Amino acid sequence: MTAIARPPVTCIGETMAALVPDPVAPLEGAGALGVRIAGAESNVAVYLADHGVPARWVSALGDDPFGRRIRAEVAASGVDVSGVRTDPHRPTGLLVKDPGTDGTRVHYYRRGSAASALTPGLLDDEAVRTAGLVHLSGITPALSTSCHDLVAALLEPPADERPCPVSFDVNHRAALWPPDTAATVLLGFARRADITFVGLDEAQALWGGHLGDAAAVRALLPEPRVLVVKDGGVAATAFDGDRVHTVPAPRVEVVEPVGAGDAFAAGFLAGLLRGEEPVRALRLGHLTAGAALRVTGDHGPLPGPDRLKALLDADAAEWARGG
Repeated sequence: MTAIARPPVTCIGETMAALVPDPVAPLEGAGALGVRIAGAESNVAVYLADHGVPARWVSALGDDPFGRRIRAEVAASGVDVSGVRTDPHRPTGLLVKDPGTDGTRVHYYRRGSAASALTPGLLDDEAVRTAGLVHLSGITPALSTSCHDLVAALLEPPADERPCPVSFDVNHRAALWPPDTAATVLLGFARRADITFVGLDEAQALWGGHLGDAAAVRALLPEPRVLVVKDGGVAATAFDGDRVHTVPAPRVEVVEPVGAGDAFAAGFLAGLLRGEEPVRALRLGHLTAGAALRVTGDHGPLPGPDRLKALLDADAAEWARGG
C-alpha cells in the first residue's frame, strides 16, 4: 500500500446531538427519546482511537448541554478534542431519528449551528497544522458557504504542496444540498483528495447509473493516489496507484447501517497507517464496519485483539466463513 500518511489523524466536521425513540418505534408514537451523539468525522476519530491510532476531532459546539455532552463523550473515547471550539452565539446541531418499517428517516435541526460557522481560518489551529493526515467528508461543504470554503482551502493546493495528505469520504447526504449542486462539488473534491472513499451506489446516484462497477468509478476518479469503492455488503475495492485489490464483505447480521461507512474508513485508514498490505487494510475496514452494523448507534465494540488478528491472517476461504 502506498505509504502517504502518519498519525495523528485530524478529523474535521460537525457532530450533533441525536434524539432516538427508546425503545425503538416510530417517532410519532414514541413515549421517550434517548440522547446519543452523531457525526461522521467524530465517528472516524473514535474508531481510529479504538485501533490505537492517535486521533483528533476538530469542530465547533454550542455553549449548551448538548455541546458539553458531545465533547465529553468523544474525549472519553480517547480522542483529542483540544481543537473543538465553543461558540457562545450558536447552538449545537440536533437530529431526531424516526424509525419505520421501511427504514429510518432523519430530521435535521442544524441550520445556523456552531459547526456551520467554521471557516478556512480553522487551518491555523495547531490540531490541523500538526496533523499527519486530515480526514473530511462531503457533509461539511454542504453546511454553509464558509464550510465549503474550508474544505476547498484544504484541497485546493496540489497534493505535493500540502502540509499533509487529505482523506475525503464523499458521504453524500442529498437532504443537505440545494438541487443540482452536489454532483459537481463532490466530484471536484473527490478528485483532489489523496485518499477518497465512495460507495458504488452513491457514485451512481451522483454521477450516473452507467458507473456499473468499481473500475468505472476509478476511470471517473483517476487522480486520488488511493481510491476505495465500497459496494455495500458485497465487497470493497482499493485502487492503489495502478494496483487493484478487492475483498468481499463478511456476513454480518445488520441491526442498523448508520455509521458503517465511517467505521470502514477508520479501519482502512488504521491499516494504512500501520503499513498493512492492501487486503489486510480492506479487511480491517470491513471488520470495523461490522462493529457499527451490529448496533443501533453509530459506534459498536470491535472484535477482541486475538479475533481481529485471526481474521486478518485468515486465508480467503476462512475469511469468507468467519468474517
